[in-house]
Amino acid sequence: MLILLCGIIFLHVAALALLFVSTIVSAWTVSPTSSADLWVNCSSANGGYNCDTLETGVWIQAVQALMILSIIFSFLSLFLFFCQLFTLQKGGRFFLTGAFQILASLFVMSGAIIYTVMSPEWVPPTESFGFAYILAWVAFPLAFISGLIYVILRKRE
Repeated sequence: MLILLCGIIFLHVAALALLFVSTIVSAWTVSPTSSADLWVNCSSANGGYNCDTLETGVWIQAVQALMILSIIFSFLSLFLFFCQLFTLQKGGRFFLTGAFQILASLFVMSGAIIYTVMSPEWVPPTESFGFAYILAWVAFPLAFISGLIYVILRKRE
């Protein structure tokens, strides 16, 4: 049981770390001379490096909000897991923890889908998706799987 708990915690912390990195790092779209994330566009020209805040519309604000919500819900899910671990009765299931983690996965999936659909009108064709965008997509199944494990998991003595 201890190995299972450590594995679940490791999976959850890995998903949470991926959510943090994908939200913070400036690499959702990259090119040889520029990079962009959810917050700023940075470009290098004439030996200088210039970063401007994003002003692309409502859709990027929706992606920002969804990514932040996914981090909050994933963190709350981890906190609830530890609380339920010590307060839940024997044989009880971690439904609330699993629901929060599944919601976190749905938030990150929704944010990545919105970014994918809306970015062609904003991102030039010379740029490609960066590693932070890919990490967001990797965080989705990890968070979803850990949420399902929490729902299935029963507490034992």
